[in-house]
Amino acid sequence: MEATAFGVNGQRTRRDWANEPHPLRAPRTARWVAGAVLAWVCIIVGGGASRLWAQEQWKPANPRLLTRWAADVHPERVHPEYPRPQMRRRHWINLNGLWQYAIVPKESPRPASLDGHILVPFPVESSLSGVARTVGPENAVWYRRMFRLELPPDAPEGGRWLLHFGAVDWQCRVWVDGHEVGTHAGGYDPFTFEITRALQTGEEHELVVWVWDPTDAGFQPRGKQVRNPRGIWYTSVTGIWQTVWLEYVPELSIEQLTVTPDFDQQRFLIEVSTRGNVPQQVQVAVTVLDGERSVATAQGPAGSRIAVQVPGAKSWSPADPFLYGLRVALRRGGQVLDEVESYAALRKISLGKDSAGYVRLCLNNEPLFQLGLLDQGWWPDGLYTAPTDEALRYDLEVTRRLGYNMIRKHVKVEPARWYFHCDQLGLLVWQDMPNGDRMIGPQDPDIERTAESEEVYRREWSAIIAARRHHPSIVVWVPFNEGWGQFKTNEILEWTKQLDPTRLVDGPSGWADRGGGDMHDMHRYPGPAMPQPEGRRAVVLGEFGGLGLPVEGHLWVNRGNWGYRTYSTREELQENYETLLRRLRPLIARGLAAAVYTQTTDVEIEVNGVMTYDRAVIKLDPERTARLHRTLYQPIRPVKLTVLVPTSEKEGQLYRYSLEAPAGDWMQPEFDDRSWAEAPGGFGEPSTPGSVVRTAWKTDRIWLRRSFTLEHLPQGTLYLRVHHDEDADVFLNGQKVVSLSGYTTEYVEVELPEAAAAALRAGRNVLAIACRQTGGGQYIDAGILEAAEP
Repeated sequence: MEATAFGVNGQRTRRDWANEPHPLRAPRTARWVAGAVLAWVCIIVGGGASRLWAQEQWKPANPRLLTRWAADVHPERVHPEYPRPQMRRRHWINLNGLWQYAIVPKESPRPASLDGHILVPFPVESSLSGVARTVGPENAVWYRRMFRLELPPDAPEGGRWLLHFGAVDWQCRVWVDGHEVGTHAGGYDPFTFEITRALQTGEEHELVVWVWDPTDAGFQPRGKQVRNPRGIWYTSVTGIWQTVWLEYVPELSIEQLTVTPDFDQQRFLIEVSTRGNVPQQVQVAVTVLDGERSVATAQGPAGSRIAVQVPGAKSWSPADPFLYGLRVALRRGGQVLDEVESYAALRKISLGKDSAGYVRLCLNNEPLFQLGLLDQGWWPDGLYTAPTDEALRYDLEVTRRLGYNMIRKHVKVEPARWYFHCDQLGLLVWQDMPNGDRMIGPQDPDIERTAESEEVYRREWSAIIAARRHHPSIVVWVPFNEGWGQFKTNEILEWTKQLDPTRLVDGPSGWADRGGGDMHDMHRYPGPAMPQPEGRRAVVLGEFGGLGLPVEGHLWVNRGNWGYRTYSTREELQENYETLLRRLRPLIARGLAAAVYTQTTDVEIEVNGVMTYDRAVIKLDPERTARLHRTLYQPIRPVKLTVLVPTSEKEGQLYRYSLEAPAGDWMQPEFDDRSWAEAPGGFGEPSTPGSVVRTAWKTDRIWLRRSFTLEHLPQGTLYLRVHHDEDADVFLNGQKVVSLSGYTTEYVEVELPEAAAAALRAGRNVLAIACRQTGGGQYIDAGILEAAEP
């Protein structure tokens, strides 16, 4: 977005600005107080000594929990990297660092006194901002800093200065040298103002920004921010939270670069929009690079779509995330008017059917199971903003090290460099739209938004897609999550597809599915589970897991932490995680196309991350976990499932059972169980979710035995189909083959070890189960399946 606002002949005085109507109410006169001007100027322009004093005094405020990168944050060097990797130029100035700030009532004019200094781009509420204050919807934040314009000798004359904001949450108004240069509403998309005409003569220039954010008191997109953090809802974020920077461009320049990979034709389709009047003789010249070597060139008129064929093209995938370099220039004859550097990748995301007829997610026309982490993108010291670029990349490196190939970026949008790192590392991304407005339950109809709320949703979602569509790592757009702000569901899904036909649309993620989109997405904790396969859409598990482990010394709060299941040791967590993941393989064989585990890190009181909130501890063993994950990416082959021992889901199966502790050899085939009671399964309490109770069981323990006959020994993989609440030990012919901890809320399959098949014999066999219950629901039933290639 670019906007300007000027008075007569493009000029506006400081007095004009001071008497502007407030951006959020009817016009009124705001007096420009001379004392206010003096206060601002004395603090900022009072000389280098004042600025040096502020830098030396800065420190994290109320540091509840810091990451190791917090020590690398310094006011003179804050996120110094070029912030827009997809369109790079040489001439730019980073404006991150110490600014002045004041928090005042929302309706107030520019304040007469200041609260101090804030470290941009960290949100006001964050520790690394140096402020750590809650703003609230009743207040606004004023920012101010002075800056100098420095042009290198090779910069073209007569150019334009652009002021870029990576993101500001939520609504802002901007002045340069007393002239209003524009306004913006939207907490997650970058925006730009051209400020050339606003600049006054002099060595230093003044930049002032006003920001207001209603958080959860408004209907605007806000993600997981709330005024009262609790449960899965986190601390509010207000103000500038991504890099602010200046860029000098020629009078005629490249404004936007859109690169669309055409994998099937092995080419790139490139569109260039320009800033300034374009003479007819101006051409766009494109060079595709493999390292420093040019491999393809093409040119065409500005505004047209230019096709660049790439001979012997290399594709992009998680296994080999190859990126081509791009050089794009505006030329008139032999003269280069403007030039930017970029990159691109040849890859295709689509739906396709496998040999068994299941709809799969296909990358480059080949089915690929996608296994990823739900990634909130929050930091204990920076909240929405990572301490450093190294920290931003670290989460992604750990994700790859653990063997995941995908991330679902959950109700937040990251800076461009985050997606650049995903592009480099080969991580697939499902990008959520941050939620806002009201919520619905799984069985409720869509909400009815006001016209203003719908306009804000559509404006911000389309801006997010436009800003991030360059990145090959993004393969899925997620317009809604779990009924949060869900409205006009199928219309919005189709509209999203029209905005970007090259990617898949999840519709929606969890809860109230309306039959639209490219994917039917289920959430199940702890799971796993899957929707019934469909003929048109892929079926995916958009959230599952959530296994928790609080790690002392690395917690946001020491009491009241939670996970969907919580364990006390890393080994216990590892074993239960592996049990969940082993249950995925049979679901994949039956059509499951993707699964998203909750989550990358602990966040505030949530302790269900694979890392602690400060990123100091990786809770899962990386090598062991990655080895397990690799089995899920193996070629998907159709399987034939044979029931060797049926469960009691459809018909009650007879068991001998005891509610009193039996003799030690009770699980052996030769044990005499004739004194035990006999009744049909399942056993438990009828209110237990997913249970099919045919025999009541209300004590804390139960022991079960059941005989079955095999004419032939199985040759395929054995699975235990089981619903247990809670812990259960399972034996075959006296040998323990699996221990199950916790509980399920439905029947699931658990792959059995080879020892289970070795324990079986032709003829009579005995399945024995011991189950323990400590509270809540209770239930036990089991059967055995054989999975083999037909």
